[in-house]
Amino acid sequence: MAEFATSIDIEAPPEVVFAYLVDAERMVAWMGNRADLEPVPGGQFAVDVRGAPIRGRYLEIDPPRRVVVSWGIAGSDDFPIGASRVEFTLTPIPTGTSLSLVHTDLPETRARGHSVGWTHYLARVRLAATGVDPGEDTLTL
Repeated sequence: MAEFATSIDIEAPPEVVFAYLVDAERMVAWMGNRADLEPVPGGQFAVDVRGAPIRGRYLEIDPPRRVVVSWGIAGSDDFPIGASRVEFTLTPIPTGTSLSLVHTDLPETRARGHSVGWTHYLARVRLAATGVDPGEDTLTL
């Protein structure tokens, strides 16, 4: 299994960035074209991203500091629903928020695509959380 970890700084307070991880309308502003989110421990995490039905559960919610979800792809044999774990940690910094992401238990066959994807989508959440429309999602893998 593979792991992907990175962090970015966002010029917005943690409360604003947190909302982009738990509110369906805000989620699709930066990632996916449909989201059905129930941000409570055990609640549904469902986001359709570029044709991939990402499905899992919220595992931890600690507003506005931390969100942990299980993550997988509905209908996938090598990456089933909830097979991996994504941890978002939000830390206040003088200019806003440092967002750290750790995605664990990625199948080796999916590691490169998720590395590219997370880099792309974190750049988009940085824009969205600061009030800038990130525009149409043009990611191709």
